[in-house]
Amino acid sequence: MRVWTPFRPLFEKLGRTTPGRRPLPGWRSIRGRVAVVITVPICLLLTVAGVAVYGRAEALGDARTTRAEVGLSLRVQALVHQLQRERGLTNGLLGGEKSYRTQLTATRKRVDTALRAMRPEREVQDVIQRHLRRLAAVRTAADLKAGSKSTADRTADRTATLTFYTTAVDALNDVDPVADTASSADRQLRDGLAALRELAAAKESVALERGLLNGVFAEGAFHGREYLTFTEVRATRVAALARFREVAAAPQLAALKRAFATKDAVRATTYEARAEVAADGSALRVDAATWWDAMTVLVDDLYDVQQTVGDDVRDRADRLSHDAELALAAYLLAGTLMATLVAGLAAFASRSLTRPLGALAEAAHDVARHRLPATVARIQQSPQDQVEFPAAQLGGAAEIAEVAESLRLVEHTALQLAAEQAVLRRNTTESLANLGRRNQNLVRRQLGLITRLERQEIDPDALAELFELDHLATRMRRNAESLLVLAGQNPPRATAAPADGLEVVQSAVAEVEQYRRVLIAAVEPVRVRGHAVADVAHLLAELIENGLTFSPPTERVEVHGWYDSSDDTYSFAVVDHGVGMSVDDKERAGQRLAGSGEDAFLAAPTRFLGHLVVGRLAHRLGDGAKVHLFDTPGGGLSALLVLPGRLLAPAQSAPAQTAPAQTPRVLPGAPLFPPSAPPVARPAVSALLNGFRAGVARAEARNTPRSTQGASS
Repeated sequence: MRVWTPFRPLFEKLGRTTPGRRPLPGWRSIRGRVAVVITVPICLLLTVAGVAVYGRAEALGDARTTRAEVGLSLRVQALVHQLQRERGLTNGLLGGEKSYRTQLTATRKRVDTALRAMRPEREVQDVIQRHLRRLAAVRTAADLKAGSKSTADRTADRTATLTFYTTAVDALNDVDPVADTASSADRQLRDGLAALRELAAAKESVALERGLLNGVFAEGAFHGREYLTFTEVRATRVAALARFREVAAAPQLAALKRAFATKDAVRATTYEARAEVAADGSALRVDAATWWDAMTVLVDDLYDVQQTVGDDVRDRADRLSHDAELALAAYLLAGTLMATLVAGLAAFASRSLTRPLGALAEAAHDVARHRLPATVARIQQSPQDQVEFPAAQLGGAAEIAEVAESLRLVEHTALQLAAEQAVLRRNTTESLANLGRRNQNLVRRQLGLITRLERQEIDPDALAELFELDHLATRMRRNAESLLVLAGQNPPRATAAPADGLEVVQSAVAEVEQYRRVLIAAVEPVRVRGHAVADVAHLLAELIENGLTFSPPTERVEVHGWYDSSDDTYSFAVVDHGVGMSVDDKERAGQRLAGSGEDAFLAAPTRFLGHLVVGRLAHRLGDGAKVHLFDTPGGGLSALLVLPGRLLAPAQSAPAQTAPAQTPRVLPGAPLFPPSAPPVARPAVSALLNGFRAGVARAEARNTPRSTQGASS
């Protein structure tokens, strides 16, 4: 028999959890909360690292772009350098210096080569298409004008040609990407780009001055706006060189100083001074070829300085690109390591919390499901024995150790309460059992005395009263036996020999109060073994009493009995036409009637004590004895008691007994089975039998396997 404890609902609730089952991730779990708490700083860290990596990646991209654009700028300046040379030679040729023709031819070839090299550069294609597609026409026109004898034509064409070349050079300088990258974040690179830009402007001014004065010196005088153009060009050169000196590095300034300190540069300066004093249009006696050679050396030296500055800027861009690559790799590595470290620490922290808590949960589960119920059962069986068991040793944080200690205290408190409950329950049970035995002995003596008085009494009225008193004493004996059955200390009443089924039913009916409402409809012949007669009669009496209690006073409770040869069982059916039961109540009542011993009479509601008595009696009858509940057609409830063949004795050769029949004690004036009650026809009994068989089959199919766990009302 399963032991009832005040902690059993807690055990059952804890028992429904799966041991070792990890909680689903989420805010309600510690693992989920740690993950959320750690995820926020990880996201912030990754955001900061992402911004830093983006900055490094942007710096790397800028450095690589600058390096590529500096290379393009140097190629553009190479084309500009050749165009500047062609411009000067063409202007000198138009001024009348025929010796430039050979140099001009070679220079034009270099210009064409540089133009072909610039074809893949999409940034320069638009300038080439807009300004240099007329280059061949300009060259042809210049050759024709150079052979003309008209000085005015040559002068006019010289000015137009100079303007064409200057416009083309300015357009190329405008698309020079150095101007776009001059705002770099690195100051040294920014100064280098600015120096390269200013040096290109200064070199263009020197080259333009060379070409302009080359024609003037070849012609021998200024014409039109040539002198004004000369002064503007000199002012542009001076301003560009001043800006260059502000941003250039010391080696670059030294290279520029060396370029202007050569003999050719000094000679060119002398020729410039002569040109300055010729503003009134006076004749210039300057050798154009000597001027060209001197200025070409200066322009070439400036171009070399430009190449040096470009190389310095490109080297700086290379270093910045390399540093940006290293910084980007370092940031990525550091970010990955930090994220991995934080994630590892988060996992470690989570495991350091969840593992001890999981072990604590396992220990609590083991205590709730196994150790504590077993210990409580042992205490209830032997209250004088104090059983102790050690608490689980758990590692982890101090807080978890405190929880484990609290669990140990809960265990000891539960054991103490269980011991107190066991002592109280045992004392209560023993007291009730002692009281029941005393009542049983007194009732037995009372029945014996009433029996002697009945034998001696001859007055019918007095005999009827004795019969009523006998009936009350019989009911008192049943109640005392029920109390002993619930206390688990009632041995079955000894019976000398098997009894007929009808006698068993009549004995059961004699133990209920409203016996006059009971109709024994049909009981097929059967003999019940002697050791089971008292229990079967007691069980039927409880079922009949229940039917009488929950049916209207005008309705009768029917009792049927039949033998089923297919499975060698005998069934008693108690049928009432009362209020019936709901599905849930019927299911709970069926569990109490199953005789599994799940409910204790000290805990069950008092109005269901009869169900518990029936269940205990069915359990005592052994395997195969079952009690089922069914709805009665038309309203009410039917109870079916099935007795296995081992409880049946061999039949005697005697005529079948059918109801109505006389009970052992029939009170005068109040017949137990009214003679007016019509007998039940055999087809009706067969229909009832078939209905109960179908109901039993459905119940067994629905309840197999079925937990015998007790249920409250």
